[in-house]
Amino acid sequence: MNKKAYSTIVLEARRNARMGTDMDRKTARDRAKELVGKMTLEEKAEQLKYGAPAIERLGVPAYNWWNEGLHGVARAGVATMFPQAIGMGAAFDTELIEKAADVIATEGRAKYNAYSEEGDRDIYKGLTFWSPNVNIFRDPRWGRGHETYGEDPYLTGELGKAFVEGLQGDGEYMKAAACAKHYAVHSGPEALRHQFNATATKKDMWETYLPAFEKLVKEAKVESVMGAYNRTNGEPCCGSTTLIKDILRGQWEFEGHFVSDCWAIRDFHTKHMVTDTAEESAAMALKAGCDVNCGNTYLHLLKAYEQGLITEEDITQAAERLFTTRFLLGLFDDTEYDKIGYEKIECKEHLQLADRATAESVVLLKNTGILPLDKSGLKTIGVVGPNADSRAALIGNYHGTSSRYITVLEGIQDAVEEDVRVYYSEGCHLFKEKVENLSAGPDRISEAVAVAKHSDVVVLCVGLDEGLEGEEGDSGNSYASGDKADLLLPESQRRLLEAVAKVGKPVILINMTGSAMDLKYAHEHCAAVLQAWYPGARGGRVIADILFGGISPSGKLPVTFYRDTEELPDFEDYSMKGRTYRYFTGTPLYPFGYGLTYGDVVLEGVECCGKNVKNQNPENQDMSGSQNDMAQPAGAAGGSQTVMEDAVVEIPSGTVLSVNATAVNKGTNAVDEVVQVYIKAEDSVHATLAPKLCGFARISLKPGETKTVQVPIDKDAFTVVNDEGQRLVDGAHFTVSTGFGQPDARTKELTGKECISVKIVLV
Repeated sequence: MNKKAYSTIVLEARRNARMGTDMDRKTARDRAKELVGKMTLEEKAEQLKYGAPAIERLGVPAYNWWNEGLHGVARAGVATMFPQAIGMGAAFDTELIEKAADVIATEGRAKYNAYSEEGDRDIYKGLTFWSPNVNIFRDPRWGRGHETYGEDPYLTGELGKAFVEGLQGDGEYMKAAACAKHYAVHSGPEALRHQFNATATKKDMWETYLPAFEKLVKEAKVESVMGAYNRTNGEPCCGSTTLIKDILRGQWEFEGHFVSDCWAIRDFHTKHMVTDTAEESAAMALKAGCDVNCGNTYLHLLKAYEQGLITEEDITQAAERLFTTRFLLGLFDDTEYDKIGYEKIECKEHLQLADRATAESVVLLKNTGILPLDKSGLKTIGVVGPNADSRAALIGNYHGTSSRYITVLEGIQDAVEEDVRVYYSEGCHLFKEKVENLSAGPDRISEAVAVAKHSDVVVLCVGLDEGLEGEEGDSGNSYASGDKADLLLPESQRRLLEAVAKVGKPVILINMTGSAMDLKYAHEHCAAVLQAWYPGARGGRVIADILFGGISPSGKLPVTFYRDTEELPDFEDYSMKGRTYRYFTGTPLYPFGYGLTYGDVVLEGVECCGKNVKNQNPENQDMSGSQNDMAQPAGAAGGSQTVMEDAVVEIPSGTVLSVNATAVNKGTNAVDEVVQVYIKAEDSVHATLAPKLCGFARISLKPGETKTVQVPIDKDAFTVVNDEGQRLVDGAHFTVSTGFGQPDARTKELTGKECISVKIVLV
C-alpha cells in the first residue's frame, strides 16, 4: 500500500474513533479495548515489541516506544540541550525542571509532527520518553549517577515530579509520556548489572529506594515505569511480582504501562538464571505486568502461549494498556499539539531557558575572593585543561545534537574579546599519558606551565566525560564498565594540576564531571573551585559569565563530595549505612546542599506555625563567598544550628507545615540563594542519622533587598520508616532547621553561617 493510501486509512480511522475532546483515562481505555478487540492474537503480540508494526487494515500506524529526553530530546537530530540531569538537580528548582521538561515535550512534538509527515516512525521519534531517571545516587562510583537528581529521596522525588508534570502537560491530551526509571534499587555496579542481585532491607526500600517512584506514580501520574536490569531481593525487576504487581499496581494503583530495560528480559535465562528458556522469560515478565519489551524476548510470546505459559488475556491486557497510552497522547485524533511547528526546535526562548538552567546548576565550592574576575585588572588569562575546549564535556550522556557548542575556552574568549589576551593549552589528554602517540611522555605539561607563567590568572578545566563515566556498553571506560574505580581525577590530570599550581599564579579550577570527585588537592592549592557538571551544549558562555560576575553562582550540591572512598562501604553493598549525607559518619570535603555565592545573604529569621524566630547573630554570617582553609571538625553529623530555647512550637499531629524564611542581601551583587529546611526526629531510633531535607525554595535578591519566601514542608517530614518498612510518626519531638545548607558542622565551617532551628512538639 502506498503512503498516500495508508494516510487516508489513518485519517479515516481517526475520524471514526474520535469520542469527544476530553481524553480522560476511562475514555482512552474504552477506545483501546475496542481497537484491540479487533486484532488477532498475532497482531496483539506484535504490538508489545518496542518497535510496534503497523496494522494497516485497522488504520494503526507503526510506533516505536523508545525515545529519550533526559535533558533534551536525544538521538533524533538537533534539539535544545540542557545541563545533564545531575546539574539540574543542583539547581534545587522545581519550576525550572518543569519548564525544561515542557520544552522537551514541545520539541518532541515538533519533531514527531515533522517526521510523521514524512512517514518516518523510526526509533527516537515517538512521544514516549524514557525519562526521568529517579534512582538514588547512593555511591559516587556509579557511572550513571549523572543521569539522576542526586542522593536524596525527597529532592529526587520533587524534581522528578516536576519533570513528569512538565513533560506530560495539563492539556486535553497528554503532551508526551514520561517514564520513571529504573524501578527499582538500581545504582551499579554497571559491570554486574545483568546478573546482580541488589539486596535491600525493608527500611532502606521504603525510606530510600522507593519514595521517588511512589511520588511520581501517585502524585505526578507518570504514564510509564521502566524496570531495572538487576534483581531486587532475588526477583528480576522486569519480572518481579513484588515490585510490579504488589507494590506498583497494587499499593500505588498505577494505571499506566510498564516497559523493560533494553534486553533485560533476556537476562532472566542468560544471566540471572531464574528461567531456562526465552519463552519462560517472556511469560514471567508478561504475567508480572511488563507490557512492552525493549529487546527481542517478546518475539517468543506466541510460543509461550502455545506452551500454555501465558493466556491470550495476558497479551490482550498488555496491548490495551499500550493503546490506552497512545489514545491519551492523541495519536489517533486531532490534538492541540498537531500545529507545533519545527520552528520551536532550538528557538530563542528554549535556549534562554537552557542558559538559566546552566546558571543555576554551577556550584561554587571555594572562593578566596578571586571571583568574580575583574576584566579591567587583567591583561592575560590562561585557559588550560582537557575539558577547556571539549564538546564532549558539555553534554553528558543520552544527549541530542546542538546546532552550536560553546566550550569554556570559547566562552572566555568571547567574553573578553580583544581586551584580554587568552592563552590556551590542552595540558594533557583526558586520561592517556600523552596527546601525541609518538611523544616520549606527557607532552603538553610544558606548554601548560608556559601558559601559566605568562598569565595573570589560570582557569584550569579538568574532569571526565561520558566516555569515562556512563552506562555499561556505552562508555569507553572498559576497565570499570562506566563506573569509577575511585574518586581521583585521571593521573594525567592530577599531574597537570600539580604542575600548574606550582607555578604560583592564582588558579581557578572548573571540574566538569557528573559525580563527586576527590578535590582535596584543588581545595588546598587553588584560589577557587567550581563544579560545573556537564553544563549543556552552550554552557561555556554561561560559565564565562559566572567567572566575570555577570551571574552569581547559586547551585547546591545534590550529592556529598567525600574526601575519598576509604570511609565508604563496598560498592556492591546496598545498605544505606554509611552512605549519603543522611547516614555518613565521617567528615565530607563538601556536604550535600552546600554551595557559595558572590553575595552576602543573611537569614534574618523564620516563622514556623506562627512562631517568629530572629537570627541572634546576623553579624557573624558574612563570608561573602569566601571560606577558610580545610580543617577537621569533630563529626559531620554534629549540629551547628542556632537553636532558640524559647522557640518551641506545639502543633497537632498531622499538621501540614510550611516555613516562612526572611533573608536580606547585604552584599553588592544580585544573587539567588536556596533556602533549605531539614528535620530531625529526636525521639525515634528509626530516624535518619543526620537531619533530612524536607523543603527547599529559591529566592532572588537584589543588593540590599529583603524578601520572605514560603517553603512548603514535605507531608511525610514528621514520619520515620521502621525496620519493617512501615512509615509512621514515632515520637513527639522534632527539630526543624532552616538555612542555606545543612545544619552540620562542616557546612558551618565552610560558609560561616548557621541554620535557625525551631523545636516542634506534636500534641
